[in-house]
Amino acid sequence: MSDPKRKFFSRRSFLTTGAAACASGMALSAWGMEGNNPQKKKLYETGGQLAVPGQLGQLSHEYIPDKRTHPAEGLKREHIVITDIRVTPLSYVAPKDKYLWCVGGLVVWKSDAALVQVFTNKGIIGIGEGSPYCYPDKIKDYTDTFITPLLKGANVFDVDFLTNNQGHSRTAMGAWAGVNNAIWDVIGKALGKPVYKILAGNRLPSGKVHMYASGGVEHAWYDNGEEALIAEALRYKKLGFDTFKFRQGTSWKFSGMTMGKYVRILENLRKAVGPDFKLCIEKFPWDMDTIVNELCPVLESLKFYWYEEPFEFNVPDVVEKLLTIKAAMPSVMVSGGENCWNRYQLEPFINSGAMDVVQSDTNYTGITEGWYIGQEVAKYGRKYDPHNWVGGLTTISNVHLVAGVPGGHMCETNMTYNPLKWEIFKEPYEIKNGWLMIPDKPGYGVELIDNIEKKFPFSPGFYGRPNPKMEGAGLPLWWS
Repeated sequence: MSDPKRKFFSRRSFLTTGAAACASGMALSAWGMEGNNPQKKKLYETGGQLAVPGQLGQLSHEYIPDKRTHPAEGLKREHIVITDIRVTPLSYVAPKDKYLWCVGGLVVWKSDAALVQVFTNKGIIGIGEGSPYCYPDKIKDYTDTFITPLLKGANVFDVDFLTNNQGHSRTAMGAWAGVNNAIWDVIGKALGKPVYKILAGNRLPSGKVHMYASGGVEHAWYDNGEEALIAEALRYKKLGFDTFKFRQGTSWKFSGMTMGKYVRILENLRKAVGPDFKLCIEKFPWDMDTIVNELCPVLESLKFYWYEEPFEFNVPDVVEKLLTIKAAMPSVMVSGGENCWNRYQLEPFINSGAMDVVQSDTNYTGITEGWYIGQEVAKYGRKYDPHNWVGGLTTISNVHLVAGVPGGHMCETNMTYNPLKWEIFKEPYEIKNGWLMIPDKPGYGVELIDNIEKKFPFSPGFYGRPNPKMEGAGLPLWWS
């Protein structure tokens, strides 16, 4: 595969990676710009953005499909081959007897990152990340054992076929996504363009990405939780954010929280932040009857922006459940899909309208599969808002994807303290008044600090520990 004149795969590489690749490459049909319709041409050139959401199960007629069958199609091909792939697990550990955030029955004592570096024969090094929730040390072992030997000598411009949609296990999903993301950084640097501009193709994208404040993991219901939640929301509003997503606090069972109490807190929160500040609520294992008859009417009356993942994407009858929830709160969007790693899992939700907001994350999907998902999201008039609850190595790929696909809407930004967000870069991205401006530099446009592994040495193990306040209560780490 190191022959510079050869543009096709060896039989071995095709058989190894080809099944997912063929499905990926042929899933979207080409749709030409026939004729001289100026309105159609203008929409195509300005990004194919949607004037109004599509109806349930209907295509959005405002969307102009991308003519490419995969995002690297048509790029000027160069002889840039992979010489090595290196995964460096990183951690930031909270000071002794402190924690970074809390939710349910756990406290979080550290944050992780899974730095992926792709080295090439031209000296270009690409960086990225697969989900650290797949355990960085396991990602390293998988990459060293399976991915690096397979991809050495491969041309980076075959990225869509070499690394796409390898979700046969959780570890594999994170490992392949990280390599895919890092190769896209190589391609951007090789072509002298930001990744989002390459993803956009013939559209004229903006590098200004709308970010929303994601938190709601500071408040403990057993310790002035309402006051802390409202103070947090007001803090983000003062910083210039216009959207706040929050979790459901510490264990309801331990804290004596009820839906009646919670409704009053939501009402007070809305009053504090005002009518125009967008509020988004996260998942919690309420039963269907409670969700439809008690929670949804309140979210509707308080004009919440979205209700995130009432049910996981793989529970029985989930599409029907989400449609029932949507009917109970017509003006509030339903979001979800953060644990999905390909467009085929998401298609039933996008097509039916069960999800208004799709939240698949590049550290599970990789840039390539995220690009396909972005096309589907826009085709049906939905919104693409990637889940982005870890550090800067994930954020750099997610914001480029949001800016590079027509369905891009907003991107999550984790508001908890985590130096792995921006202190790992020499010149980090800036978020100002809820907006992030992607630098007009090749690739992702960032450079790692020196000796990063010494500043953030890896600490193995699960990031959560039982909340000491609940010791002896016999409660699960997560929701109760």
